[in-house]
Amino acid sequence: MLKKLYLSGTPSQIGESHGSQGKAEVLQSLETYEALFYGYSKISWKQAREAALEHASAIEKYNLAFIEEMEGVAKGAGVSFEDILVLNTRSEIALTGRKSFSDGCTAIAITHPLSRDTIIGQNWDWKKSQTKSLLLLEIKQEGKPTIKMVTEGGIIGKIGYNTAGLGVCLNALLTNRKSNKIPIHLGLRSILNSHSLHEAISKINHGQMASAANFLIASHEGDKESMAANIEVSPFVIDMFAGIDGTVVHTNHICSTELKKHLQDMNEFIFEDSMIRKNRAEQLIRAYSKAGIEVNEQSFKEWFSDTFNCPNSINHHVNQNAPEHRQMETVFSIIMNLTKQKMLLCVGKPTVDRYIEV
Repeated sequence: MLKKLYLSGTPSQIGESHGSQGKAEVLQSLETYEALFYGYSKISWKQAREAALEHASAIEKYNLAFIEEMEGVAKGAGVSFEDILVLNTRSEIALTGRKSFSDGCTAIAITHPLSRDTIIGQNWDWKKSQTKSLLLLEIKQEGKPTIKMVTEGGIIGKIGYNTAGLGVCLNALLTNRKSNKIPIHLGLRSILNSHSLHEAISKINHGQMASAANFLIASHEGDKESMAANIEVSPFVIDMFAGIDGTVVHTNHICSTELKKHLQDMNEFIFEDSMIRKNRAEQLIRAYSKAGIEVNEQSFKEWFSDTFNCPNSINHHVNQNAPEHRQMETVFSIIMNLTKQKMLLCVGKPTVDRYIEV
C-alpha cells in the first residue's frame, strides 16, 4: 500500500513535510527521470534543470505559493529547488517535441443519469519503476478545500479530488509545441485548490498551460447537480467536451479540432492503442446503459480490468515487441466517488492487485 502523508500549514510547511516524510519517494522520482531523460533523449540533468527554470518566472506570477511549496519539498528532501522544479515540469520536458516518450492512460467519469453518484477515475500507465515513488497525500490548506491526491514523490499536483466535490484525472498528449508558462501538473493542483468548476476552469484557460494535456474534471454539487467534462488544454486554446449523457472518456490523443489548428499530435500509435482504448471504454459503458444497469464503483473496477487488445488494453501490459520507450504498463488504478467522498486505489494492475478504500 502507498505511504500516506498528512500535510498542513503554510505552503513552505506543507512542502517540507512532503519532502522529509516522502524523501525516499522523491529520490526515486529523481533517479527515474534522470535515467529516462538521458537514456531516451540524451537530455542531461543539467539541461533538464535549465529547461525547468524557464518556467519559474511564470509560476511565481501565477501562484507564489507553488514556488514556496516546491522550495519546502527540496528543503525537506535535502535536494535543490531546481531538482523539484524539474519533477513538476517533467511533462513539458518529456512529452513535447519528442517521440521518445508517451504516457498512456484511460480516464472515465460517470454522472447522472447513468449513476446516482458522480464517479471519476483512471488507469495511470507509465514506467513500473515509478510505483516506488507513489505517495498518497492529504493536504489541508487555509481557505481552500482539503485535497486527497495520488502523486509521484516531489510532484505537488496530480490526480485526486477535494472536499468541494471536484475531482480531476490526467491524460498526457504528445505534441510538437509548448510555452514557458505553467506546467500542467501545477494546473492539476490549481484545479484541486478550487471551490467550483468555474474557478477550476479559470485557472487553466486563456493559454495559461505550458503544454497540451487533457484534464478530465468532474464536479458534484448535490443530488443530480453534477457535471463531467474533458478539457483539452494547451498554450494556445482550450476546448471542452461535456458528458451530456452522463459519460466522459479520454485516452491519449487530441480530440479537439481547435487544438489541432495549433498543435501536431505526435502520438505514434493513435489508432493501434489510444483510439482502441477510448472506443472500447465507450463500448463497455454503452452496454451498461442499454442494459439499464446503474453504474457504481464495481462497474469501474470491471472497466479498468478490461484486457481487450492486450497488451495495449485499458488494463495496460508491457508490449515486449514495442520500442523500449513504448513499454508502459498500468502502474495504478484510481476510482473516486465524489458524492460519497470516497477513493478506491489499486497499486498495480486491476486484474492482479486489489482495490483498497483509502
